[in-house]
Amino acid sequence: MRAMTPGAHSDLPFMKMHGLGNDFVVLDARASAVEVTPALAIALADRHRGIGFDQLALIGSGAGDAHLTFYNADGSTSAACGNATRCIARHLMEETGRDRLTLTTDRGTLEAVDAGQGLTSVNMGQPQLDWAEIPLAEPMDTLELPIEGAPVATGMGNPHCTFFVADAEAIPLEQFGPRYENHPLYPQRTNVQVASLIGSDHLRMRVWERGVGVTLASGSSSCATGVAAARRGLTGRSVRIDLDGGTLTVDWREDGVWMTGPTMHVASGTLTADWLAQL
Repeated sequence: MRAMTPGAHSDLPFMKMHGLGNDFVVLDARASAVEVTPALAIALADRHRGIGFDQLALIGSGAGDAHLTFYNADGSTSAACGNATRCIARHLMEETGRDRLTLTTDRGTLEAVDAGQGLTSVNMGQPQLDWAEIPLAEPMDTLELPIEGAPVATGMGNPHCTFFVADAEAIPLEQFGPRYENHPLYPQRTNVQVASLIGSDHLRMRVWERGVGVTLASGSSSCATGVAAARRGLTGRSVRIDLDGGTLTVDWREDGVWMTGPTMHVASGTLTADWLAQL
């Protein structure tokens, strides 16, 4: 038993991964139990005294090939993390030699496939379009919120608020993001995206993630923005999205929202007993 409890510290293996610069620390609890506390998540997220990440992901056993649990840099949890799901799916495919997996999350059961040429696709499920599912604080039209800029609200297992703007590059995201992350219409806070149409079925998007801040990419945010753009009639249901860290493709199909892109397993290492003992 490898539990993060006082007096029971031992070295703990971890993996560092990223999808388009959206980076993760991954802990594997399939063979030996790992208890993730908010204190552990916050300490690991520290880029100076820990490892640093946008999200922490825990691989556990589940009804499918694995169960994934996600934590934000502030110690809070998230039901969905698309890029981490793709990274872990790629790792498990290489581990098992398979090209198709079923993963369970608090978002639901997700299918992952090898898309070829080093790319990995994950079906993030159907978007949540009703105000109560996202959730919002009160009944309203999710296609045009009563907020300056008339953003679109979408749920992808976590809440999203997407602003379509003339130039995503011109938005001061460090000030803009937290203002809307904590908007009273979103009782669970929200991820915030600013997106511009730059071509046919081609978007430029930047991301502020709740509990994290500005990130180079976000899978669930990309899915939410693709869905929002299609609902607004700005694009079709299959779009290319350019993020600060690279490009993802999002395809809103009958069976869910598929997201495809590259992944990288950067390193494997060990958290020392001394470091764990300070928590």
